[in-house]
Amino acid sequence: MVDRLRTLEKILSEHIYIPLKILAKDKRALFGLFMLIAYILISLIGPMIIPLDLTPNLEEKYLPPSWKHPLGTDFAGRDILAQLVHGGRDVLTAAFAAGIVTVGIGTVVGIIAGYMGGKIDTIITAVIDIFLTIPGFPLLIVIAAWLLQSGIPITILTIAFVLSITSWAGLARAVRAQTLSIKNEEFIEVDKCLGLSKLYIIFYEILPNLMPYIAMNFMLSSVSAIYSYTGLMALGLIPLTPGNWGAMINMAQAYVGTITGAGATYILAPSFAIILLQISLVFLANGIDKIFNPRLREW
Repeated sequence: MVDRLRTLEKILSEHIYIPLKILAKDKRALFGLFMLIAYILISLIGPMIIPLDLTPNLEEKYLPPSWKHPLGTDFAGRDILAQLVHGGRDVLTAAFAAGIVTVGIGTVVGIIAGYMGGKIDTIITAVIDIFLTIPGFPLLIVIAAWLLQSGIPITILTIAFVLSITSWAGLARAVRAQTLSIKNEEFIEVDKCLGLSKLYIIFYEILPNLMPYIAMNFMLSSVSAIYSYTGLMALGLIPLTPGNWGAMINMAQAYVGTITGAGATYILAPSFAIILLQISLVFLANGIDKIFNPRLREW
């Protein structure tokens, strides 16, 4: 019983107490964590509190911020704050879905290339190098335009795969390099001598050592996906959804066209929301890096 309690205490210390302590000492990472939690809560709970009414009311167009409309109104007299709150869910979903797809593809491809070696490694490495040379956002524009014209239903999952089409390559190369290094360690040789399967070695020996790269890349891929997703929607290359931040920027470009004067809040509000979310994720990613890398810690 005492041994079990000690084991539980060790697990809680390594996986909960120490990471929280590191984040608490890193003010930027703590800020990023709080802001991410705030974004998620607002996206989940906000639409239940603040209704979205997209009915045009031209008598109230371009109103300045007030108690009734904290961020003012747009060109059609609709509340900007309500659109901002309701649009966050799609942005976060697309960003995290793209991060998961990117991490999944990059990790699987990198581990296969690094662990298998030989001709398989040569072929996969050549494919990775090709994808690394492809300019990401221009390719996304071409693919999005083709999907829009082809009539294929564009869902969040479809968007996630499109956003991940080139971003997985960088992680795959890093995972391959680390796998090549880890598979030559003595404990891997011991596992092979014991007759343990390749799947066991990959999932229980190699994968845990790759978690720093996977966690960091997930956060950074989500940041890149936010930029790409809202950018494609701002350009009108994927279907506009009501209240989406990219759709707000698209409509602001069409009807406002400037960040000064009447209606400036309509383009500044979603832009600031996107920038703040990206900064928060970058700060949190740096904190996660400190959790996995003791050399970066201040204590």
